[in-house]
Amino acid sequence: MESRVLSRASTFASLSQLRKPPRENNNNNSVSFVSVRPIGAVGEGGNLIWGRQLRPALLLESSLAGKQRESVKPCLAAASSSPGSDSAGEAKPVGFIEKYPALVTGFFFFMWYFLNVIFNILNKKIYNYFPYPYFVSVVHLFVGVVYCLVSWAVGLPKRAPMDSNLLKLLFPVAVCHALGHVTSNVSFAAVAVSFTHTIKALEPFFNAAASQFILGQSIPITLWLSLAPVVLGVSMASLTELSFNWVGFISAMISNISFTYRSIYSKKAMTDMDSTNLYAYISIIALFVCIPPAIILEGPKLMKHGFGDAITKVGLTKFITDLFWVGMFYHLYNQLATNTLERVAPLTHAVGNVLKRVFVIGFSIIVFGNKISTQTGIGTAIAIAGVAIYSYIKAKMEEEKRQAKAA
Repeated sequence: MESRVLSRASTFASLSQLRKPPRENNNNNSVSFVSVRPIGAVGEGGNLIWGRQLRPALLLESSLAGKQRESVKPCLAAASSSPGSDSAGEAKPVGFIEKYPALVTGFFFFMWYFLNVIFNILNKKIYNYFPYPYFVSVVHLFVGVVYCLVSWAVGLPKRAPMDSNLLKLLFPVAVCHALGHVTSNVSFAAVAVSFTHTIKALEPFFNAAASQFILGQSIPITLWLSLAPVVLGVSMASLTELSFNWVGFISAMISNISFTYRSIYSKKAMTDMDSTNLYAYISIIALFVCIPPAIILEGPKLMKHGFGDAITKVGLTKFITDLFWVGMFYHLYNQLATNTLERVAPLTHAVGNVLKRVFVIGFSIIVFGNKISTQTGIGTAIAIAGVAIYSYIKAKMEEEKRQAKAA
């Protein structure tokens, strides 16, 4: 008997807490005990409020369950309304990607490296019998653009809208991307792949210089000191590189500068568009930028004997399939690199970039049998080590900035 009295007392006490002061209604003088929100209304904190009108009769009927039962109902409602559960409130099975994220990320890294190595090897093999880097650069972009158009046609992914304002922002990014891509290929055609990638290890130095002297950002002395081994290593490798020529060296340096300016313009053209659509639009613009120089500089030679010599050496079928696959590998490794780096922290990103260059240099030396002097090998190792140190310090600094903002 005493427990029933206490239960009823607690029930009416909870009812009095829920009751709000009465207010007049414009239509009648009825009293409202609880304010009602529509289903799906957004409350404080951005959460969805799944509610219904509560009447005193309902509260009296649920008195035997007590406060514990009333507190469980919202939890069940939230569970049943969440995307990852069914109507009964039971969670759906976790997919492979959610269950093994580290394994999936590792697979992304492997495919990024694999496609990058295959691209560099096939690209150099094409230049050995078809030394026209401007035209091959156009093919790279053309195959990628066709791939993007087909992907948009089937809705994977859905094409993001483009307007004139966004086009103005992306145009300088695409121009720098086109110039950097073409000059990289000119260097690949002129010197060994390993030497081009050694020179391109200087890209962080140009990024730091641009940030300091163009953007006006203060670069810590530790970052500048970490770049000293990079400059020293590239200088050592260049002095004794057996395949050295000025066309390859200068083209690789122009590529570094172009990609540095691409990074600067990319920061100014920040957009909410996803990386896949963004890279697709940049590739389309860059393709139209690359076509005129290819026609002007290599068009007459190609029509006169370029295509004929290549077909004579390897045959028409192999020539066409080589161009198709090198373009496909170029687009896929760039797209996969972007998708991979979105899944990891900045420090992992930095380490991944360094290891990628090591893989490309090592495999290119093995596949093409390039002879390198001892000084070139030591210089390359020093340059890569310097890039690793620089990337580590810079990634740690960026992480500290993010944590400070979050705090």
